[in-house]
Amino acid sequence: MFGFAKKATQLLPPEGTLPGRKDKMGVPAKHFVNGRPIAPPFSEGLETVQFGMGCFWGAERIFWQLPGVWTTAVGYSGGTTPNPTYEEVCSGRTNHTEAVLVVFDPKIVTREELFKVFWESHDPTQGMRQGNDTGSQYRSALYTYGEEQMKAALATRDAFQGALDARKYGTITTEIKPAPEFFYAEDYHQQYLGKNPNGYCGLGGTGVSCPIGISAVGNNAGGVLAKA
Repeated sequence: MFGFAKKATQLLPPEGTLPGRKDKMGVPAKHFVNGRPIAPPFSEGLETVQFGMGCFWGAERIFWQLPGVWTTAVGYSGGTTPNPTYEEVCSGRTNHTEAVLVVFDPKIVTREELFKVFWESHDPTQGMRQGNDTGSQYRSALYTYGEEQMKAALATRDAFQGALDARKYGTITTEIKPAPEFFYAEDYHQQYLGKNPNGYCGLGGTGVSCPIGISAVGNNAGGVLAKA
């Protein structure tokens, strides 16, 4: 998002990353947009998933607008540095990607519908970048909680790859794995585009539809993306 970010094009060995710290980042009591908590414990019956898809400001806004999404937060995930700062993540020396924690009600929005929005709202074939944002902190990632989420993640990835192949796109580079610890970002990053509606958002999808079936949520994805 900012010019001081180094252009890390590969992950570092763990011994080469920053040491971080024990103290956790302070977490706001409420979501700026919907007023709900952004940190656990969450209500019974809700599910959690982590998405990395480039700049987390725009990514978070896409998801907090979706029916069935209960709350969202932005943070850092997938690396080795505990409780990093934004500047440390931008240095390329934490191995973290910018991530959005999405808490959703599977009775309202299915995993497949949510993952469809994820795949369609960015270009998951770009490796260590997303559009003009370059570096390991902008890599595509889908971090799952539980076996059923993992199955849905892999199935939707394969379906989307087939659709991308038909349009001559490259291979999906998204990192898919069981969710690592999510480290909350600084307060000013949380719901940034709710606080700053005209702020930066570099997200852009491929224009390819993920073929998991048409749903109200899936149909809404394009409208949400157009606002980001």
